[in-house]
Amino acid sequence: MSSESGYSRKNPFHARLLVNRKLTGEGSNKDTRHLEISLGGSGLAYEVGDSLGIFPSNSPELVEQVLKELAFTGAEEVSTSDGEAVSLREALLKHFILGEPSKPLLQAISTKDPSGEFLAALLDPAAKADLGDFLHGRDVLDLLQEFSAAKFAPEEFVKTLRKLQPRLYSIASSQKMVGESVHLTVAVVRYRVGHSPRPHEGVCSGFLAGRAAGGVPVFVHSAKHFRMPESPDTPIIMVGPGTGVAPFRAFLQERQATGARGPAWLIFGEQHASTDFLYADELKSALETGVLTRLTTAFSRDQAEKIYVQHRMLEEGATLFEWLQRGAGFYVCGDAAHMAKDVDAALHQIVEQHGGMSAEKAKEYVDSMKKEKRYRKDVY
Repeated sequence: MSSESGYSRKNPFHARLLVNRKLTGEGSNKDTRHLEISLGGSGLAYEVGDSLGIFPSNSPELVEQVLKELAFTGAEEVSTSDGEAVSLREALLKHFILGEPSKPLLQAISTKDPSGEFLAALLDPAAKADLGDFLHGRDVLDLLQEFSAAKFAPEEFVKTLRKLQPRLYSIASSQKMVGESVHLTVAVVRYRVGHSPRPHEGVCSGFLAGRAAGGVPVFVHSAKHFRMPESPDTPIIMVGPGTGVAPFRAFLQERQATGARGPAWLIFGEQHASTDFLYADELKSALETGVLTRLTTAFSRDQAEKIYVQHRMLEEGATLFEWLQRGAGFYVCGDAAHMAKDVDAALHQIVEQHGGMSAEKAKEYVDSMKKEKRYRKDVY
């Protein structure tokens, strides 16, 4: 849809950040933001389920520290990966990844600093796990500081870096409700590495949380695999812990705007109800108005035993299976590595137990849901 406006991944729209509001409360372990970005004048259109692509810039402080470590002024001319001539400072700000170090950078350091010779062995495909352990949490500056004997020419250095890529965020609004605006739900990634006092942050979440006042280059990424059911009467079950709630906020806005009558059930999880219940007031209001039929929550750290969304699913397995039997669409958004797998396992268990099926038959049932596009995932 974005191509009709003339703006795309290759030609992003320079949007304005209108709202940057913290959703998590005082004392939370997380910093999750509600962001509203103006698409005014862009002609960009999106559907619920779509994602917004964002081209971030690196932290200026991080760039200056890298320049200082390498004894560069930043004015040196270098080429971007697209062959454009820019200053080194501009290249490091907008064109190259300063997060996880690349293999070419490790290779270069292994030959330039005697203390880094061991890095060459980590590049062997057989040492993939060891390489992952070594790189965990480290960024380019960490490596330059650890192996300070490695010296580079400006062009040589940028040639070892990977191109900075856009990030995709699930859209948290319905355009029918918010017009020329788009909402996002973003968890700001911040962490420390080992004994380093220097704070590290996710490039795009850090950019959006603290450096986007000057504008945000955006494009719409269509996600046809994550659409709401065609009929507004079809029941929907939405499993969205943490920022995975984002597209389901959009679904609920869409249901409100279109007067959809089908039942809707949200299963939401986070750490603490008091500080991490994202959009609590909106969700409770949606329950009162009937836009949301059921709201099930799992706050993992509010009791001795950790309770996650998949545990709540199993507790309410009979009702969940009854909804599936009525043709409900089942949607999952969030962490692919753990949550989505645990939710999938719980779904199979529920079908097996409450459908009176063998494990094999339960798998066939879930597979048929996928074929009918009744089981949809937006995982990352």
